Amino acid sequence: MRDRSRYLWAAVILAVSAGAAALIHSDDGRAEAAGVPARIEARMRSTLEQSDPGQHNHSGHQPAASAAVICGVRVYGYEPAQATTVAEVRTVYGFHLCGVAEPGSPWDVAVKLAGPVILDLSTDPPGIRVVEATEDVRFVDRLRQMFPERYAEMALKEGLTQSEMADLRRRYAAAAR
Repeated sequence: MRDRSRYLWAAVILAVSAGAAALIHSDDGRAEAAGVPARIEARMRSTLEQSDPGQHNHSGHQPAASAAVICGVRVYGYEPAQATTVAEVRTVYGFHLCGVAEPGSPWDVAVKLAGPVILDLSTDPPGIRVVEATEDVRFVDRLRQMFPERYAEMALKEGLTQSEMADLRRRYAAAAR
């Protein structure tokens, strides 16, 4: 009886594994397409976090060499919108809030960068463009110049959710220890 039970469990495990493998390797790419938004979000975060903390110079403040850049991101959309793999994505539109986590520095006094951002994934390394006002162009006008209308409207209203902000602060606190 015990041998038959082991055989049954082994058969169930093999069947489930085969089904999962078939989904992952499906020819129609549906499994890959379903994961594209999450993978793009991860790519956006890692691209921003791998930037040099020295590039985050703010008001003359030069971060410590051991400082890490910790970012929360929100993806508004990407082009081409019908991409079924991350490799097909050329441009990502979103929001970022990054803090430079210097050892012992609490979140409230950290050097931060925030706002709408565009990632150009067609270059290596990916290009990063932030929306900034100029002496001649207001922030809102510059945003509308840089973002497609459907994403510009989101950028004017949406930042990080409460759970995304909580995750960012938790990750920052761990990095600043």
